[in-house]
Amino acid sequence: MKVGYQGKTGRELQARGRAPPSAPPPGLSEAVPDWRPAQGASWGSFARAPDALPEWVRRRLPVWVTSGGRSRGTSRDVQAGTMADGGSERADGRIVKMEVDYSATVDQRLPECEKLAKEGRLQEVIETLLSLEKQTRTASDMVSTSRILVAVVKMCYEAKEWDLLNENIMLLSKRRSQLKQAVAKMVQQCCTYVEEITDLPIKLRLIDTLRMVTEGKIYVEIERARLTKTLATIKEQNGDVKEAASILQELQVETYGSMEKKERVEFILEQMRLCLAVKDYIRTQIISKKINTKFFQEENTEKLKLKYYNLMIQLDQHEGSYLSICKHYRAIYDTPCIQAESEKWQQALKSVVLYVILAPFDNEQSDLVHRISGDKKLEEIPKYKDLLKLFTTMELMRWSTLVEDYGLELRKGSPESPATDVFGSTEEGERRWKDLKNRVVEHNIRIMAKYYTRITMTRMAQLLDLSVDESEAFLSNLVVNKTIFAKVDRLAGIINFQRPKDPNNLLNDWSQKLNSLMSLVNKTTHLIAKEEMIHNLQ
Repeated sequence: MKVGYQGKTGRELQARGRAPPSAPPPGLSEAVPDWRPAQGASWGSFARAPDALPEWVRRRLPVWVTSGGRSRGTSRDVQAGTMADGGSERADGRIVKMEVDYSATVDQRLPECEKLAKEGRLQEVIETLLSLEKQTRTASDMVSTSRILVAVVKMCYEAKEWDLLNENIMLLSKRRSQLKQAVAKMVQQCCTYVEEITDLPIKLRLIDTLRMVTEGKIYVEIERARLTKTLATIKEQNGDVKEAASILQELQVETYGSMEKKERVEFILEQMRLCLAVKDYIRTQIISKKINTKFFQEENTEKLKLKYYNLMIQLDQHEGSYLSICKHYRAIYDTPCIQAESEKWQQALKSVVLYVILAPFDNEQSDLVHRISGDKKLEEIPKYKDLLKLFTTMELMRWSTLVEDYGLELRKGSPESPATDVFGSTEEGERRWKDLKNRVVEHNIRIMAKYYTRITMTRMAQLLDLSVDESEAFLSNLVVNKTIFAKVDRLAGIINFQRPKDPNNLLNDWSQKLNSLMSLVNKTTHLIAKEEMIHNLQ
C-alpha cells in the first residue's frame, strides 16, 4: 500500500472527507515536470515532508522547496548558497526570492545622497535612504539593501556623528523582516571603524552597540567574537584583567563552525592566558581540553603550538604534575623551529630530563626515562646525560655526592651550558630541589628492595643519609603508593622486603618440587639397579 498524507492513503482520506491537496508543492512542478507521486499517494505528504521525495527529485529542487519554506542552516555557506540561487534569508529564518531589482535606483540615489551628506544635510539623507531601504527590504533585494545599510553607517562615520551611528545600527538591525546578509554586511563595515577609531570612549560605545546587535545571531558570530576579543584587550590594557577574562569566557568559539580552525585556537589560547592571569586554574584546565593537539601537526601552527604548551606548563607547574610538564617540554623539543636553533633545543631537552627525574616513579615514568635516555642529542649535554643515567642504573646514590657533582651545573649553569629555570632561586625552584632529593631517596629504597630481603632500620637510614624517622616516612610513602612491598617490625627494628606468597602458589611450588625430587630418586634407583645388574654379569 502506498502511504500518502499523514500516513493515510488517498482513498481513506477521501472516504473521511479529508482529501489531501491535489496541487504539487511550490517549485516542484517547475523543477521536475515529468514526475508524479505513486498511485495512492498524494502531494500533501511531500508538501509536509519534502525529505520523503526520491533522491533524484530532491537534487533538482531549489533550496526553499526542500527546506519546507524555512532555512535549514544559518552558516555562511548556506547564505552563500541562498544568494547563488537568487534568494535571501530574513531575520525570522524564511528564505525568499527577490521580487523587484532596485539596483538601478540605488546606483542613481547613492551618489546624490553622498553629495548631500558632504554638504551637511546628513539627517535628510538618512531619512531618504531609510525610505529606500524599506522598499528594497520589502522586495527582498539583498544586494541593494546591503549597499544602503553600509552607506548609512559610512556617512555617519565620515560625519563623526557617533550618536547617530549607534542609533542607526540599532534601528536598521531591528527592522521587521530585515535580511540577514544585509545586517552581516553592515556589521562587517562597522568592525573596520572600530579598528580605526582612536577615541576610547567612542570605541567602547560602538563595540557595545555592535555586541548588542550581534547577540544571539549565528550569522554574525565571527564578528561578535572579534569584537569581544577587542573589548577584552582594552579591559586588560586598563588593568582590569578579571573583567577581561570574564568577557572572553562568554564565547564558546569551539562551536563556531564558520570560523577558521586556526582563529578558533587563537581565541581559546587567549581564554587560557587570561584565566591563568587571574589564577583560575580549574577553568584553564577545562578550556585547554577544547584544543585537539593533532591540530598542531598542520602547517603554520608552530607559534600556536609553542604558546599552547607554554600555557600548559604554567598550569601543570601549579598542579605539581612533573610528568605532564616533561611531556609538554618534549612536544616543544620536537617542534621544527626549536630543533633549528641549538640553544633552544638544548634548553628544552634539559627541562625534559629534569622534569622526568622529578616525576614520581611508575611504569609510565620508567618507560619515558628509558626512551629519553636513547636520544642521541643527549651527547651534546653530557652532564644531564650522566644525571639521567644515575636514575636508570641499579645502584645506590649519595645525595651529597650528587650535589657536589651536579649542583652547580643544575642551579647556576656554565658559560657553555646555561642553567634552566627548574631549580632557580625562587620558592618554586627550592621546592623542586627538595623534590629532587626525595626522588634520590626513593630511588635508593627501590634498589634496597631489589637486592635485600631483610634490613635493619639503622642500616637503611645509614645508607640513605637520613635519620631513622625520616627513612621510615619515605618507606611508608612508597609502600602506600604500592611502589614497593615492605613490612616493618618496629620492635626488632627490621624491614622485610620479601613479598608473602599466595597459599595456592606455595602449595603448587611444593608439589612441583616434590614431583621433581621423586623423579630424581626414581631415576637414581634405576641407575643403581642397572649398575648392579652389569656388575653381577661380570
